Amino acid sequence: MAYRLITQVVLIGTRVLGRSFAEAYKQAAASSAYQRAQAQSGNGTAGRASLSSGMTLDEACKILNVKPPQKGEANMEEVMERFKRLFDNNDPKKGGSFYLQSKILRARERIEAEVRPHMEKAEQEAEVKEGWNPKLYKDKK
Repeated sequence: MAYRLITQVVLIGTRVLGRSFAEAYKQAAASSAYQRAQAQSGNGTAGRASLSSGMTLDEACKILNVKPPQKGEANMEEVMERFKRLFDNNDPKKGGSFYLQSKILRARERIEAEVRPHMEKAEQEAEVKEGWNPKLYKDKK
C-alpha cells in the first residue's frame, strides 16, 4: 500500500515540475523573441535596455555623469575621460568594487553602441564626399 502512495506522489510531482518548466521555457522564449523584434524595429531604444548590456541609455549616462547623445552625437572624449577616471578609482586592487567597475564598463559600452552607427554613417558620407582615394605603395628598389 505504501509503495502505491509513494509512486503516485513521485509521478504527480514529476508532472507538476515538468509542466512548470515547460511553461517557464515558453515564457522565456516569447520574451526573448519580443525583445529581438523591438530591437530590430528600433522602437524606443533610448528608454529600453540593450540586449547585450541590459542597461538603458539613461542609466548609462547617469553612471558616467554625461549628457545623453543628441541625434547620435555625443562628446566621446568626455565619456572616455569619465570612464577612465571612474574605472581606475574602482579598481579592486585599490580597494574598489568589481561590481561598480563592471557597471561603469557596461555604461561606456552602451553609450558607444548608441553612437557607433551614427559615427560610421558620418565616416561613410565623408568618404563619399571626398571620393575614393586609394593608397598606392611603390616597391622600394
